[in-house]
Amino acid sequence: MSSLRRRFLGESSAEPSRDVTPEKDEEVRLVPLSKLRKLTLKTHKRSKRRNGLIFGLGGLFGLLVAAFFANQQDVVNLNGLVDMNFYESLLDIIPSGIVKEAKDLQQHERDATNYDSFSVGLHLQSQGVRAVHPVIMVPGVISTGLESWGTDPGSRQYFRKRLWGSWSMMRALIMDKASWKRHVMLDKITGMDPPRIKLRAAQGFDAADFFITGYWIWNKILENLATIGYDPSNSFTAAYDWRLSYINLEKRDRYFTRLKSYIELALATSDTKVVLVSHSMGSQVLYFFFQWVEAPGHGNGGPDWVDKHVDSWINISGCMLGALKGYPAVLSGEMKDTAQLNAFAVYGLEKFLARDERAEIFRAMPGISSMLPIGGDAVWGNKTWAPDDLPGQAVSFGTFINFKESNSTQSPGNLTVEESLEYLLTNSDTWYQDQIHNSYSHGVAHTTAEVEDNLKDPRKWINPLETRLPHAPHLKIYCFYGIGKATERSYFYREEQQSSALNVTIDTGFSKGEVDHGVVLAEGDGTVSLLSTGYMCAKGWRMKRYNPAGVQIKTYEMPHEPDRFSPRGGPNTGDHVDILGRSSLNDLVLRIAGGKGDQIEENFVSNIREYAEKVKIYDD
Repeated sequence: MSSLRRRFLGESSAEPSRDVTPEKDEEVRLVPLSKLRKLTLKTHKRSKRRNGLIFGLGGLFGLLVAAFFANQQDVVNLNGLVDMNFYESLLDIIPSGIVKEAKDLQQHERDATNYDSFSVGLHLQSQGVRAVHPVIMVPGVISTGLESWGTDPGSRQYFRKRLWGSWSMMRALIMDKASWKRHVMLDKITGMDPPRIKLRAAQGFDAADFFITGYWIWNKILENLATIGYDPSNSFTAAYDWRLSYINLEKRDRYFTRLKSYIELALATSDTKVVLVSHSMGSQVLYFFFQWVEAPGHGNGGPDWVDKHVDSWINISGCMLGALKGYPAVLSGEMKDTAQLNAFAVYGLEKFLARDERAEIFRAMPGISSMLPIGGDAVWGNKTWAPDDLPGQAVSFGTFINFKESNSTQSPGNLTVEESLEYLLTNSDTWYQDQIHNSYSHGVAHTTAEVEDNLKDPRKWINPLETRLPHAPHLKIYCFYGIGKATERSYFYREEQQSSALNVTIDTGFSKGEVDHGVVLAEGDGTVSLLSTGYMCAKGWRMKRYNPAGVQIKTYEMPHEPDRFSPRGGPNTGDHVDILGRSSLNDLVLRIAGGKGDQIEENFVSNIREYAEKVKIYDD
């Protein structure tokens, strides 16, 4: 190997870079140039024939294996090739063991990724389960597609194309990043549409069934609902623009007014109360709706509207106390997914969409900030303690943002969740501070009087620790969420010397004990911490202050048991998003929609009840 190649590729070899010099006493013969050319050509031809044969056989084998997997994806039907002579010939020359292995792998892959989405509904149909309650679904963050309705010259090329949730988004982001950013970011001052830009949430089932082609979200639930009698006449997807603050959702789109009308119409046409199904951020949206719809001067529904119109609320993976991973996203444009990239990927990402740009985009979507952690130190712990700390744990989860020792006076030291929010806002632009202060609240109401007073303040309506469930004694709430998948719980940061809005970044070079590339993981569903999905269901809503009407709460935890052959986890996943395709979840949703929710018993697998008892919030 030449020294030049070794220099660029970093390779080494024991072989010399050219033919060795003959030994001193070795016989050397001269060969005429013409004969040397013939010898070289003959050798080259033999080598070429041998390489060609290997290449050909490899290509045929690769083609066959590709055909197997194409068949698995229903792209190519191998049955149609059986009658072709060349297919039989190929099978004759390939070792039978390899063919069998390919077929077995194909079958495992098919079972894992293409399990029958209709089987849950068909099974329940055979047991007599039929559509009873109208069903309205509220999707989670980023899962609703956003399409352009602007007619300005800069927007016409995107008219009615999705700039979020489609391959059009990918093309726009790659081909014209500046234009894509202008379209997806809201106005920083108003939190509404920028001048001459108009993005709106896609509507109907297509809004959230798939994120992009092939990546399902709600599709499996829709398929199973259809098998017991649901269609567009008795089911509906209430998609929304998740970039907007909840107050602006109503101000710009009249979203909550329209949701109220959909529910009232469903009751009027079916004479049956509605089942509401929400996922992730959609659960926060629905909780806000419960406050809005009965509030004077807002929904004006009166104190018993929810009880009259809603039979059940199915809360799937609801981030009721926020999502901790949302904090580093708006602080420094990072999260575990970026922190654990290799150096080459990080370099490419930074060149294409740097941390400052990502943080700017996230901050210019105030809806994202609705998922900043709620409950402060009472829920998430202080500098020496957290309710979900494990025995023998070296560093408490209570220090949410950790800084290694630094000589700089700018380093704030280790921060709790409460202190981290103050740090974020103190070091943010005024426009972002205003958006957060005018839209959300993250505290705790420790008395019934505080809770009742907060019902007059829309900023408090997303926070279940500062408000209460509606007076709806007949309402039933079902909390379904995954457990057992490592989830972001705290972070190690370092000061960044390069130009940056905050001059801090996740310390991706720090891995020690429970710390992996600057990220500390704990219990959850891979996206939302167990304390957020489980506390209100396991204890918070069992306190009279937050549930004065005694609304029935049932919690059903689902362990993450992924199929190793499935990229989405298969029918027993507990992943935050993929749980929507889980067989047991679909079974529970259909039973509730079919009026058989009373058959469901609570199922606790994690230590959430133990953690909840340690949270420093107490009943009156």
